[in-house]
Amino acid sequence: MAKLDVVVTWVDARSALPSSGTPVAAAITGRYPVDGDDGSDTALGEEFWLVRPMYFATLHFGEDGTEHRDCFVDSDGVVRLPYGLDSAETVTHWAELPTLPGGLTARAVLGEGVPAALHSAWSAQPRT
Repeated sequence: MAKLDVVVTWVDARSALPSSGTPVAAAITGRYPVDGDDGSDTALGEEFWLVRPMYFATLHFGEDGTEHRDCFVDSDGVVRLPYGLDSAETVTHWAELPTLPGGLTARAVLGEGVPAALHSAWSAQPRT
């Protein structure tokens, strides 16, 4: 089996942001649940820090038409801002996603190219 280890380089979101459209692994922090049990805005929930796949956008319009700048967006359309900005959940760090296995230089393959890409990955030999 091919060795498919990757090295991840985390970037502090307070110091640098990715290019617009870049798919990233984003380290997100916040509290869940956000609101207190008494219905107040007091954040009583448990603090969390986790990694989610997202993409970065210099300009993004939410489903409700809200304009967001320099934000991270997940697959459900949830927008998160870089750490230190006004947001219930913020991105502390980000890293570029690795390329697909099998020696590809792509992070996504769509349509008719998928079977060949999968075959290439499954038959990849370890690099020496």
